[in-house]
Amino acid sequence: MEQKNSPVNNPVLDWSKWIIEADIASMQAEMARGPLTSVQLVQLYLERIGRHDNVINAVLELNPDALETAGQLDQERLVTGPRSSLHGIPLLVKDNIDTADQLHTSAGSIALANSFASADAAVISRLRDAGAVILGKANMTEWANFMAPGMWAGYSSRGGLVLNPYGPGELFVGGSSSGSAASVAANLVAAAVGTETSGSIIGPASQNSVVGIKPTAGLVSMAGIIPGISSQDTAGPLARTVADAALLLGAMAGPAASPAADQGTGQVPVPADYTAFLDPQGLQGMRIGIPGAVYQELHPDVLEIMNGAIATLAANGAVIIDPVELPCLNSDWSPVMLQYEFKRGLNQYLSGLAGHVPVHSLSELIKYNLEHSDKALKYGQGTLEWLEQSGDGITEEQYLKELQISRGLAREQGIDYAISRHQLDALMFPGFHGTDIAARAGYPLITVPAGYAAEGGVTPGGYTTKGPHGVTFCGTAFSEPVLIRIASGFEQAAQRRYPPRLFS
Repeated sequence: MEQKNSPVNNPVLDWSKWIIEADIASMQAEMARGPLTSVQLVQLYLERIGRHDNVINAVLELNPDALETAGQLDQERLVTGPRSSLHGIPLLVKDNIDTADQLHTSAGSIALANSFASADAAVISRLRDAGAVILGKANMTEWANFMAPGMWAGYSSRGGLVLNPYGPGELFVGGSSSGSAASVAANLVAAAVGTETSGSIIGPASQNSVVGIKPTAGLVSMAGIIPGISSQDTAGPLARTVADAALLLGAMAGPAASPAADQGTGQVPVPADYTAFLDPQGLQGMRIGIPGAVYQELHPDVLEIMNGAIATLAANGAVIIDPVELPCLNSDWSPVMLQYEFKRGLNQYLSGLAGHVPVHSLSELIKYNLEHSDKALKYGQGTLEWLEQSGDGITEEQYLKELQISRGLAREQGIDYAISRHQLDALMFPGFHGTDIAARAGYPLITVPAGYAAEGGVTPGGYTTKGPHGVTFCGTAFSEPVLIRIASGFEQAAQRRYPPRLFS
């Protein structure tokens, strides 16, 4: 069936208008029909980036090989057909993910501004194999927000501050995958890849009215990605629709080509196609729990959005259990995992960089920043200094004990506890709330646009609650298929996303 809004069928439309809010399935349909090519698709996004990114600063660097790659993929499509549903689709990737091309990998730091990766991260290899075009690197919160306590979300010394396209300079953008989320929200790219240790995909996705998936730890290989807390780290997709996010997750999921690179990730269940779980009636019969204690903390305008979302769930066949208890909510979480893992992981990554790069350890990074403080230390580096000075005395036995305690609390006194006690299919959190528990448990999350707070207030962290907000569905390990079903059902019932008006 021909698409009603195809520029071929409707001469009033043009590609520059059509591309706004276009999903990946529509792009593939037009490329299959012939009027659109991957080269044109890349050009459309390059034009939008050139026209709009000066407002939000989401794109850190463009890939000079993108057009050539797109041309090769167009020729391949003609000769042998598309590799997958991502064939010829432009993606942005967060700047802490290695790409062995002309793009740098810097985690937003000027210390790594001239660092090129020697090999693709495992997830990039998988995306290239699927036929995706790496359009460029997205700006991010420097060192994934492990640099300084007062650093503003979305800021990096190399790229500056990412702004929220729904209210540049006014609304909170979220971090640390802020550039990935903002670029997708503003229709500067088809979809993007972010990373999360605790809230770094879900937070900015919620704040920028896009879909974000934080997969179960181990589902997506972290080989070739600058680490934060390796036991919690994962990469995941950001897109404008649940369908696009599910499609991208399917291409990303799986181990590295070299099992040794995954450092014990092991075998995890990877469905052949996550889009098979999309269901516009997906809320029917789903048992969804509401952690009431979390909702009590919300600003009234945000609470109104969440109550509306709960009503939508119920009206479309979901069974709502409200409230459910999470006994671990007020736990005194240990910092041992961060202290033990961050320095070791970062030192291992930095030590493998080329000789011309000025830093090869955390201590050298701190020294470099001090020597270039006018550019590198707008917010200081208190977190880096603390992590350099602490943790050396922690034994592996102590670390493993604290890791077990942390996971046990988040699972047996948190997510698993609630799901088992109430026979739930999922929990629903407001926005980024719940990301810490899910991160410690290693469990998946998916956030979907839920509405917009017209006024809002200011949080203790100093940012406004005005603007977009998402609802976030959480399940137990490898429950992505169920979460995608629920999220797609909610998305179709709620229809809460609209593009930023500044970028139409």
